[in-house]
Amino acid sequence: LPRVIEAFDISNIHGVLAVGSMVTFKDGKPLKSRYRRFKVRSVQGIDDFAMMEEVLSRRFESIKAGKDMAPDLILIDGGKGQVSAAVKAMLKNEISSIPIIGLAKKEELVFMPGKKEGLRLERSSDALKLLQRLRDEAHRFAVSYHRKLRSKELQSSILDRIPGIGKSKRTVLLNAFGSVEKIKEASIDQLVSVPGIGDRLAEEIYRFIHKN
Repeated sequence: LPRVIEAFDISNIHGVLAVGSMVTFKDGKPLKSRYRRFKVRSVQGIDDFAMMEEVLSRRFESIKAGKDMAPDLILIDGGKGQVSAAVKAMLKNEISSIPIIGLAKKEELVFMPGKKEGLRLERSSDALKLLQRLRDEAHRFAVSYHRKLRSKELQSSILDRIPGIGKSKRTVLLNAFGSVEKIKEASIDQLVSVPGIGDRLAEEIYRFIHKN
């Protein structure tokens, strides 16, 4: 049985502020000293597979360089696409000795490289329960990091300097577009479509952003 298992997940909203997480369990228990967080750097837009490939590539680079120990097993939150992305990252780094599997939500199927169909484990099996705990912990860790970055963006942005934009409207705008960068790219019509942002305020936002 694998003693050390690393689990990975991705969190983002419409491809914005995308992050990855890695959690490690040893002998079935969390090993928080080996938790890692990643900001996705190279992927623009919504592409979870490419994001997973980037995060795993960076992890494998660290292992290849001897900076970290390799786990006995890697678990991916996802199905065939995410597993394929992880395998691609591993082969790119000339590593082939670490088993990789994915655990897809809903039906809780286990996916393995090269297999078209997922494997269904008994719902009551200890193996499935361990994989679920790992997958859910990786998801929690990724989401908490993403929320932390979003909170920072909420607290400090160009929106704070626009007359007529208070905390509530700033939150509405960021929820609608995902980030300040996306708001900067928005047209006046797109700004007007946000609840609570009328014609006059939309024009003010657009003028202020493009003036500054």
